[in-house]
Amino acid sequence: MERKKNKQKKFHIRKGDTVKVIAGNAKGKTGKVLEMIGEKERAIVEGANVITKHNKPSANSPQGGIDKVEAPIHISNLMLVDPATGDATRTGRKLDDKGKLQRYSKKTGEVINNG
Repeated sequence: MERKKNKQKKFHIRKGDTVKVIAGNAKGKTGKVLEMIGEKERAIVEGANVITKHNKPSANSPQGGIDKVEAPIHISNLMLVDPATGDATRTGRKLDDKGKLQRYSKKTGEVINNG
């Protein structure tokens, strides 16, 4: 039997990007991507899809309590915000002069920084 190679998928958004939620309960909100969950194709966005989590009292937190935390959102419901205009945009990939793939905005054609 052949082994499957664990090839990492490439998504249109990355950790640190500013995104806009285009569907769901948090529709219209913008925020920064805090974490990417590649296996499930989901992302945790700052300030979007906030849920309440109930914690039982334990040795670490004797009081217990209710916390508000961000829940993951499927990446199909997220759109990258163009840094030049501030509007949501689709992204494409093109080779730069060094032969490396760069993300670019489909609206303005401007390259999006990968860091």
